[in-house]
Amino acid sequence: MALVITAPGFDVGDLSEDAPDDLEGLDASATHVANLLSTEPADIKLGVGGFSMGAATALYSATCFTVGKYGNGNPYPANICAAVGLSGWLPCAKTLSNKLQGVDEATRRAQSFPVLLCHGKGDDVVPFKFGEKSSKCLSSTGFQDVTFKAYNGLGHYTIPEEMDEVCAWLMTKLGLEGNSA
Repeated sequence: MALVITAPGFDVGDLSEDAPDDLEGLDASATHVANLLSTEPADIKLGVGGFSMGAATALYSATCFTVGKYGNGNPYPANICAAVGLSGWLPCAKTLSNKLQGVDEATRRAQSFPVLLCHGKGDDVVPFKFGEKSSKCLSSTGFQDVTFKAYNGLGHYTIPEEMDEVCAWLMTKLGLEGNSA
């Protein structure tokens, strides 16, 4: 199994529901992730994950995989099978439903694609409501395997309990129980 932890490279002028998405920057970040994944052996399961802006990049990459193309229309080349977002948000949430509608392959991928989102209720950098709304958006657009974990008192950082839950989730979703990761 390979899990790429993303490195963000897009602009976030204002983290709000009305802020425009930097589609060019998001596509560049998702391309970087796909390029990293392309060096992995073909017989391993590929997942993406990240924290904060890295979570946004991972979730955007996951939606590009699901739709089969980047926001600019170019084909998305990587075959990923899971996404993890910690203290982040879903970029392009407002347009995700339109991208998935009428595309049978995208609908099929969304239905079986596992996503884990974790967010602290005390996060003062990426407010909790963005993680919660991201989960609801994914679920309402056809992603049927979305898990959202809320942590009371957790700010914009991770804790061992959260990391343990991420590991257990990955082991379960990627069929790795009994194997060392």
